[in-house]
Amino acid sequence: MLEIKTTEVEKQKWINSKHVQVSLTDFTGDITQDLSFIRNAIGHNWDVHFREFYLGSTGNRAAIIFLEGLSDKEMIDKHILSSLMGSFSETKNQELNHIDLQEHITNHVLAVSDLTKEQDVKKSVAKVLIGSTLLVVDGMQHVFILGTTKNKLRSIEEPVSEALVRGPRIGFTETLSNNTALLRQHGENCDLSMIPMQVGERSKKELVLAYIKEIADPNLIEEVKHRINKINIDDVPESGYIEQLIEDNFLSPFTQVQNTERPDRVMGALLEGRVAILLDGTPYALIVPVTFSMLLQSPEDYYERWLPSSLIRLLRYLAAGITLLAPSLYISFVSFHQGLIPTKLALSMMGTREGVPFPAIIEALIMEVAIEILREAGLRLPKPIGPTMGIVGGLVIGEAAVQAGIVSPIMVIVVALTAISSFAIPQYSAGITLRLLRFVSMFFAAIFGLFGVVLFFLFLCSHLVKLKSFGVPYVSPTIPYRASDWKDFMVRMPLMMMKRRPKMLHTKDPIRKD
Repeated sequence: MLEIKTTEVEKQKWINSKHVQVSLTDFTGDITQDLSFIRNAIGHNWDVHFREFYLGSTGNRAAIIFLEGLSDKEMIDKHILSSLMGSFSETKNQELNHIDLQEHITNHVLAVSDLTKEQDVKKSVAKVLIGSTLLVVDGMQHVFILGTTKNKLRSIEEPVSEALVRGPRIGFTETLSNNTALLRQHGENCDLSMIPMQVGERSKKELVLAYIKEIADPNLIEEVKHRINKINIDDVPESGYIEQLIEDNFLSPFTQVQNTERPDRVMGALLEGRVAILLDGTPYALIVPVTFSMLLQSPEDYYERWLPSSLIRLLRYLAAGITLLAPSLYISFVSFHQGLIPTKLALSMMGTREGVPFPAIIEALIMEVAIEILREAGLRLPKPIGPTMGIVGGLVIGEAAVQAGIVSPIMVIVVALTAISSFAIPQYSAGITLRLLRFVSMFFAAIFGLFGVVLFFLFLCSHLVKLKSFGVPYVSPTIPYRASDWKDFMVRMPLMMMKRRPKMLHTKDPIRKD
C-alpha cells in the first residue's frame, strides 16, 4: 500500500508541475506576475523598454512594453500613454467596479487602429520584437497588442536590374506593405487576392501569396502553399532562399522561379494565371511557374508596337545562342574542322594565330576567365568607377594579350561579342546560367570538335524537355506544342490577336477581357 501511495503522490506532483508549466505560458491578471513573465522572456534585450504607470487617479496599475528604434515613440506618447492616463483622471478606484474596463479601453480610450488581444506570453513577446507595443493592465488576463511599428522606409525608385526605355519607373522596396500597395495601385481589382503566410523557424518573416482568384488554377495555388509550408529553415533573409527551396529540380542550372523588381511584370504574370510570392525585407518578388521563354522577355515588349518588339525579341534569342555557343564553335572550327572555314577567312585566321603558343581551348579560357573577373570586379567596385574600370580593363587586357602573342585578335573579337550578347538577356539569372554552360560547351568542343558541340546541345535539349516548373514544362509552348501560345513566344503578335491566356497554366478563365 505504501508503494501505491508513493506512486500516487509522484503522479500528483507531475500533474501539478505540468499544470504550472502550461499556466506560465498565459497571462494571469496579476500585473506583477505578468511583467515578471515578460521580463524573463524578453528582459535580456537592452532595447526593450518597460514603462509602468497608473490609469489616471484610479490607482490601478498598467504598463507598456515597446522596442527602441522599431516602435513609434511619438505615437505611443500621444495616442496611448496620454489617452490612458488622461481618460481616467477623474475616475476613482471604487468607480472601476461599475465600468467594463476592457470595453472602455478598447472603444473609448485607445486611438489606435491596429489593436488585438492576446493571452499567450510567447506570442505577445514575439510581437514586441517586431515593433508592436504591449499594454498590460492589472486585473486583465490578457494583454493588448498595439500596432506602433515604425518601419525604416526606402523611397520608391526605378529598378536597377531591369531598366526600360519605355515603361513605369517604379520598383518594389524592402517593405512588404509598400509592395502589396504597388500591386493594388495598378487598378481596381476585387479578384486580386493576397494570402498572408510566415516563413522561418527562429526568425519569422511575413510573406504574401498574390494571385487573381478568378483566373489562377486552384491546384497551382495549393501546390505553392504546400511548398512554402514545407520550408524548415531558421531565417529567410531574402527571397532567393525561397526560390531555391521551392524549385522542382535543385540540380538544374536553369532557374525555375522568376525573380523581378518590377510591379508591372508581376501584375502581367498574375493576369496570365501565375502566382507571385512577396517577402518582407526584399525588393525581389518571385513568379511561378516560369518557362525559359519568359526569361528572354521584357515588359517593354508589350509597350512598343508588335513589329519592333518581335524583332528585339528575336535578337535576344540570337544573343542567347551566341552567349552559349560562340566560343565553342570557334574552338571546334580552329582545332578540328579547318576545312569548313572559307579559304580566305582560314588564311586570315591562321595568320593572326601565328606565334600564339596555346591551343584554342587554353586561349579561349584565358580570355573568358579574364572577362568574367572584370565583369565581377565592375559589379563590386563603387558605382562611379565600376563601368570605367570594366571598359578600360577589357581594352587594356585584350590589347596587351594580343601584343604579347598570348591570344589572337579574332579570339578577342569572339570573346567580346560573347560578353556583349550576354548583356542583352533581360533576366540576370538567365545570363549567369548561359555563361556557366558556355564553359561546358567549350570543353565538349575541345574534346570532340563540332560533334561535341552538337552532343552538348542535344544533352541540353533533353534536360530542358524533362524540366518542369510547378508542373508546367519548362520549354512550353514548344513541347508540348500549343499553337495558340506561340503568339507570345519567339515573336509577339498584335495585342488584338492575343485573346487567350496560356493553355499550359490551366486557368479558370482562358479568355482575356477586351
